[in-house]
Amino acid sequence: MTDPHALTATAALRRMQAGTLHPVALAESCLERIAAREGTVNAFAHFDGRAVRAAAEAARTGRLHGLPIGVKDVLDTADMPSAYGSPIWQGHRPRADAACVGWARAEGAVVMGKTVTTEFATKRPGPTTNPHNPAHTPGGSSSGSAAGVAAGFFPLAFGTQTAGSIIRPAAFCGVVGYKPSFGTIPRMGMKVMATSLDTIGVMARSVADCALFAGAVSRRDLGDPDTKPGRPPRIGLCRSPSWPLAAPETAALMEHAATRLARAGALLADHDLPADFAAMAQAHPLVMNGESALNMGWELAFARDGLSEDLRDRLETALAAGEAARAEALATMTTLQARFPLGMEGFDILLTPAAPGIAPEGIGWTGDPGFNFLWTALHVPCVTVPAGIGPAGLPLGIQIVAPRGADRAALAWAQFVASALEA
Repeated sequence: MTDPHALTATAALRRMQAGTLHPVALAESCLERIAAREGTVNAFAHFDGRAVRAAAEAARTGRLHGLPIGVKDVLDTADMPSAYGSPIWQGHRPRADAACVGWARAEGAVVMGKTVTTEFATKRPGPTTNPHNPAHTPGGSSSGSAAGVAAGFFPLAFGTQTAGSIIRPAAFCGVVGYKPSFGTIPRMGMKVMATSLDTIGVMARSVADCALFAGAVSRRDLGDPDTKPGRPPRIGLCRSPSWPLAAPETAALMEHAATRLARAGALLADHDLPADFAAMAQAHPLVMNGESALNMGWELAFARDGLSEDLRDRLETALAAGEAARAEALATMTTLQARFPLGMEGFDILLTPAAPGIAPEGIGWTGDPGFNFLWTALHVPCVTVPAGIGPAGLPLGIQIVAPRGADRAALAWAQFVASALEA
């Protein structure tokens, strides 16, 4: 029988509903796994095993009853420190949970701890390693969440994305990552950096797990992705303007995925976005860094020395670019968002790389978000699913993109893709 810590969230929930698994037993299995592997993985910014046991014993009945979750440390928690990956905020104890954490607890989730994030979900990485090979990064900025799901510490975790911070680490760690349409999961209680970009999402071991978790905390019905669709999807194979970044394993993966999907009945065609979408490569960083600089007014003015040099330079450069440059970049982003539905007309989803290749060696850099920032800026839902093993035995993922608001369809088609790749 599968150890409880290795179950998908939906499988664990079914066992608990059937009375064959208790939340405490599930939590204990996860705690044993943490004891065995956390010394290498370093997924947690805060962890208290006694608090986990108490929470499991008192778990509410709800859509997430008894399910362990990891909470990225840019989301507030009333009973745990929230340091946002920065020494400036060490020991900070918010009065209340972030809205999404509050909804998760109200639905019965058991918070296992706070997971490591890069500095303010942007620059300086933490100590987390890739569970598949500790010599490699788990990706970022949702480093601890991705690694924790992959390592068996919890079946569900919150991540956030401003460029590629959910999709890329999920792909690097071999789990499912879901970045919803912008604004789907409420951001109250998040340390927001880029107001027009920051998106809360989730990571899990299956697409159905993501639908369950995100649906519960956004108060939405995201469907059952395991339900077989009534027709095959129309898929655009979109290498995106960032294709020159693709490593050989990613180029081979796209070909392999197309073959498997065609065999499963999908209707596929190569698809390039209109040339003007390449302008997002300049617009996105101007919006991201400019808004982050404005939102970090207190840190820049009164705690400047606590910022890493790289982040401080990035924020100050963005401010120096001026209001007109920021406004022009935001206008470009808004224009392309409005144009995107025409950009994928005739397709249900686009299939595109989740990352340039496998997780880079070392933990001082979390990888290039070149295959992610465009979709984040377009405010559309994205899902990455595991897609095999690349060099050095490290996971590969592939990304599914759908129109804004079509999250239920994005998840359903993501499961179609995942099933075709597993066949």
